Amino acid sequence: MADFSLALKQDLEEHALALPEGFNSDRFVQNAVALINGNDTLQKFVRENKDGIAQVKAGLMRGAYRGLDFLNKEAYLVPYGSKLDYQTSYIGEIKLRKKYSVRPIKDIYADVVREGDIFAYEVVDGEPTLNHKPIVFNTGKVIGAYAVCIFEDGGKQIDTMSLEELENTRSASKAKISPAMAKFTNEMYKKTVLRRLCKTIDIDLNTEQR
Repeated sequence: MADFSLALKQDLEEHALALPEGFNSDRFVQNAVALINGNDTLQKFVRENKDGIAQVKAGLMRGAYRGLDFLNKEAYLVPYGSKLDYQTSYIGEIKLRKKYSVRPIKDIYADVVREGDIFAYEVVDGEPTLNHKPIVFNTGKVIGAYAVCIFEDGGKQIDTMSLEELENTRSASKAKISPAMAKFTNEMYKKTVLRRLCKTIDIDLNTEQR
């Protein structure tokens, strides 16, 4: 692992100009090593694939270019057979949008809607509005989810998804039978709609919000 640390640090130094301003290379390497040491799946992937180390390093660099920390679950490296898939988590998506949005962001959040909740979405004078009044301690069936982005200028961007849309997205996902999807379905629903909303928010990686 010492050789891996040196190789990763060298890559970071060689591509320093492509990294975000203030990027802490030493901390990134330490966290990357801690991630691999604590992840049996990644260790198995490295052992069973001759280019496993190279794929892991390449995936980590993709996160580094965006200023995302894998140990903080802002991005993931997920093995699929002999290939390693890089994924930005919903936490990472929020971080990127808040940091690089062309239109400064005040807040982003998502929630699920259950049977019995009061929920209304409409567009008034060209501006989307949403009213959600959940029943306290409601354990009814989830019927949909939504995500909201509130900009510093007071404007909003909203996305909603029905349960059918959420399940269709889940069915098309490589992780549809993952433990996370089975145990934390509602959280995955929120992640799905939030990530779709984030894709509609314009960002400029050369313009960091202060």
